[in-house]
Amino acid sequence: MGTHRNGFTKSERCILSVDVGTTSIRCHVYDKTATIRGSCSTKVSLLYPRPGWVEMDPEDLWRGFVSVVKGAVQDSGLQMCQMEALGISTQRATFTTWDKKTGKTFHNFIGWQDLRAEEMVRSWNNSCTMKSIHGVMKVLHFLTRQKRFLAASLVVFTTQHVSLRLAWALRNIPQIKKAVDEGTCCFGTIDTWLLYKLTKGLVHATDFSNASSTALFDSYQMCWSGFVCSLLSLPLSILPRVYDTSHNFGSCHPSIFGAPIPIMSIMADQQAAMFGECCFDTGDVKITMGTGTFMDINTGNKPHTSVAGLYPLVGWKMGPEVVYLAEGNAASTGTAIKWAQEIELFTDVRETAGMAASVEDSDGVCFVPSFSGLQAPVNDPRACAAFMGLKPSTNKCHLVRAILESVAFRNKQLFDVMLRETHIPITKIRADGGVCTNDFIMQLTTDLLGHKISRPCHFDMSCLGVAFVAGLGVGYWRSKEELKKLQSTDRLFLPQSGRGGACNGGTYVPMLQSWEDALQRSMHWYSQP
Repeated sequence: MGTHRNGFTKSERCILSVDVGTTSIRCHVYDKTATIRGSCSTKVSLLYPRPGWVEMDPEDLWRGFVSVVKGAVQDSGLQMCQMEALGISTQRATFTTWDKKTGKTFHNFIGWQDLRAEEMVRSWNNSCTMKSIHGVMKVLHFLTRQKRFLAASLVVFTTQHVSLRLAWALRNIPQIKKAVDEGTCCFGTIDTWLLYKLTKGLVHATDFSNASSTALFDSYQMCWSGFVCSLLSLPLSILPRVYDTSHNFGSCHPSIFGAPIPIMSIMADQQAAMFGECCFDTGDVKITMGTGTFMDINTGNKPHTSVAGLYPLVGWKMGPEVVYLAEGNAASTGTAIKWAQEIELFTDVRETAGMAASVEDSDGVCFVPSFSGLQAPVNDPRACAAFMGLKPSTNKCHLVRAILESVAFRNKQLFDVMLRETHIPITKIRADGGVCTNDFIMQLTTDLLGHKISRPCHFDMSCLGVAFVAGLGVGYWRSKEELKKLQSTDRLFLPQSGRGGACNGGTYVPMLQSWEDALQRSMHWYSQP
């Protein structure tokens, strides 16, 4: 029996996994021990055709996808025919539309950061229709006492939702309307479009995790929302069919990679990261700290109804099992650190933990990380980023410490609202993402939350998560318990007594209060959202 490089034999099988993020496309080849045996990545090119518009070229993305798959398999020393299954994780709420007959897209991908529908969002949120809907929902809540109606009475549109960006496209791109009238229009987020391309147009589908991230999906009824689509005049006919997260979506056409690799999972990136962290049980929490922070809690088999801005998502659906998540996010985590580097507060991000630890405190300085407004539980798109409490004695180390503290303070804020709203006992917390390599942020977050936090050895959790789901689907791994045994932990952070929140009289109580005062002063800074 011949042996390939990296110690593989010709008979060995592996799982192929791709994560399409906002800034890069990454592909890994995983073996039975969840060890990465081959990798390849490429950058995503973002286009900015007008101020506030954020796009991606679909064909450029497709070429990047194909190249990283081929590159990762080549790096592993294996053949394509040795790939047992393919899993695909993608950024959420980025979409395009295309012609069902020709496969030609009507426009570039419209990114989740895109602001072209901002005026429509403002108009809808201030409309008599929305005020009427909110009023009806308040009455229904009064009559039924169902929290779902109370939450609906507070819902507003945002530019991050697919809904109004799609409504904008339908209104402003004539080819789409023509295709809708002729019954040849397809809508899809990145996963759906890649699936369509990989199967040469045979499959127009998505999974429940991606569908629930569009704001066009009813997570309570587990179907596309006829009410929202009717409200915004969005045709249900263009939406893809929704399947389980673990599902045989078809095989890659042999002409693409030289072998018909089964596509066994597609998954939204944060939900995939949750699965990669093995947060399978109710009360498990995952904190991803990258460009932004995404904090998710497993709420079990029921969607959480929030009045504070937590978003109810389908984590995954595998056969009869449906797992729901409640998610809060802070948009400016890595963004704030990158900005500090660009204004030369430091040269290497690895210096920041040492700089913060070199001073006893931030010298009374507070930083509000609000380059894109403040999300849950504040929910103010008009808040500004700000330093407050500057003194002649303030130096760079104080400023860096204030920035790192603000990341931990936002984590504390999200965690507290999660506890207050869900009433679910916390079972474990795991953190991932580039920012979690910062020991200062990790330790302070641990102290403030009062819970131990595990940091994995590798941070590509979205890739690992969708690989796990795909592997379970073909029997490569047999159970979730087997997956838990494959977890690797780089470091376990334990709370240090006396540093945490008010519950234990921690030393950070006054600083937290000052920071929350600063946050309040930064709100409603801009005249329009």
